[in-house]
Order: sequence, then structure tokens, then C-alpha cells
Amino acid sequence: MSISQNDILAAASRLEKRVHHTPILRSRQLDKLCGAEIFLKTENLQRAGSFKIRGAYNTISQLSDDEKRRGVISYSSGNHAQGVALASRMLGIAATIVVPNDIIETKRQATEGYGAQLVKAGLTSADRKAKAEELCAQQNLTMIPPYDDERIITGQSTVGLELMQDLPDLDAIVAPIGGGGLMAGIATAARGMGRKLKVIGVEPQDADDTVRSLKAGSRQRIEAPQTIADGLRAVEPGELTFPIIQKLVDDVVTVSDAAILQTLVWLLERSKLLVEPSGATALAALIDGRIVLPGARVGVIVSGGNISLTALAGILSKRKAASG
Repeated sequence: MSISQNDILAAASRLEKRVHHTPILRSRQLDKLCGAEIFLKTENLQRAGSFKIRGAYNTISQLSDDEKRRGVISYSSGNHAQGVALASRMLGIAATIVVPNDIIETKRQATEGYGAQLVKAGLTSADRKAKAEELCAQQNLTMIPPYDDERIITGQSTVGLELMQDLPDLDAIVAPIGGGGLMAGIATAARGMGRKLKVIGVEPQDADDTVRSLKAGSRQRIEAPQTIADGLRAVEPGELTFPIIQKLVDDVVTVSDAAILQTLVWLLERSKLLVEPSGATALAALIDGRIVLPGARVGVIVSGGNISLTALAGILSKRKAASG
């Protein structure tokens, strides 16, 4: 697979006026906490609540007329589901999404609200993928994978493209890793623009499939992760994304669920940003000292904001109880 800079620019053109060029936010207190200049790329404010609409629209808009007529199918824990559902509605295409049995209620409601048909299957990405492939074959649908597709990766790369266009003098970009589509896309955009900045990925400690795979030199499969960051519960790096991460990403670190939740609460209380656990993961690694970049100018991807008020209330209640 080879994604060129022209491919990325073409994706950006395809997405123009269809997705938001999300704002970059600053906080002096956050700079103090991290010992660096932090620039938050707020994809939690994106259409459908996360960066996933970028890859979904970039892919679905390029389907043939026959593929569009037959309809699309995908599998997702929630954010890609919403991205595919919204992109399909924008393009007038029928969409079926296989989701986990424990899908977050707000993600379910939003996905159905965009007009997609939902099918529940298991708790892991492997469960969802197997069911989606079964339905795809039975109903002659077109598969839209959550990350292991060149068009998906290229669409996600526009997050990095925008960030580097807005801030040409960054020293590093930090982003979360699930299946690796966002991370692979950002790294591809950075290297394609000739930037020598550091590109660093972050996984939850209990969903460290990429860290283990990098150490082993090949894709490693883990048990179903139990992390609070539901959007990062991949059990194995992508077949297409992993080689890109191996080649282009400088480092991948892990961070605890406790640090992720602390960061989520900090963003809400101090920056007034509603962020889901997966979206807080990259910043959590900086606040928790898992990534140390003294004085650097660091772009941090806040990847999504789809969290229910019920889940948020539970988080705040636990935090209050823990503090005594």
C-alpha cells in the first residue's frame, strides 16, 4: 500500500465543506501540567462526534454506482458506526452496522438516528467483523472497514494534514491507537509533508496490542480488552495499518484507565470540553508523564466526544467517592 501526498490532498478536497476543520485549543494550565506547549486538535467537535466521519466519507464517496446501490456494511464499537451512518445518509446510501452487545446508548441512538440499521454481535472487534463479513456475503453489500482500508487511512490522514497546516512548527504529534487507522494516517501525512517532528501513539494499558506487536516485530493478538476506552479495544493491529506504524511512528506508549479518566474530568472542568475516554487517551499520556517532551510544541488529537451523560455521571461519582 502506498498513500501519496496527492492522495491526502485529494481526500482533503473531497471532505471540504462536508466535515469540520476542527479548532485547536490552548490552555496555560495544561502547558504547566505537561511541561510543554499543548495544542488540542478537537475532533470531539467533529460531525458525528469524532474523526471517523473523515475516513468513512472519503471511502463511501469513492464507491462505484453499483456498490452504492447495493448498500454498505461495517462493524464498530460506536464512532466508526456513526461516521459510516452519517456519510451514507449524506450520500443517499443504505447502511448496516454491526455493533457490540454493550454499545454505549448514546452511540446507538446517534447511529440509528442517522438512518443506519444496527445488528448486535458479541463484545470484541473480532466478533463484529465475523458477523459483518457473514452479512456482507449473504446480502451482497459493500464492506467499509473501520481502519484496514487505504481510503479509510487516507481520510483519517486529513486530521494530521489540518493540524500541520495550522501549526507548521510543531515538534510532535500525539494520537490514540485502536486499530491504527488514525495513527497510520497522521504519520503518513507528517512524513509526506517532510516533517521531522515526532509522531507518538498511545494505547490503554489493557489494550496494548500495538505495543506488544512492535516489541515482537509482528502483529500480536490479545484477549478482549476491558479498558474504559471503548473505542480503543482492538485485539490486534490492522494488517495494513501496522506496517505503517512500524515504519513511520517514533514510539507507542500505554496509559492507565485511571489516568484517562482523570484527564477526561480535567478537560471537562478546566477546558469545558466533553470528551469520551478514548478521546482523552493521548493527552492522558502527557499529563501522566508517560510522554515527556520538555518545552516542545505538541499537537494532541482529542479523537472523540461521544459519551453518555449517564456514563459521565458515573465517572464523576466514582471520582468524588475516591477523593473522600
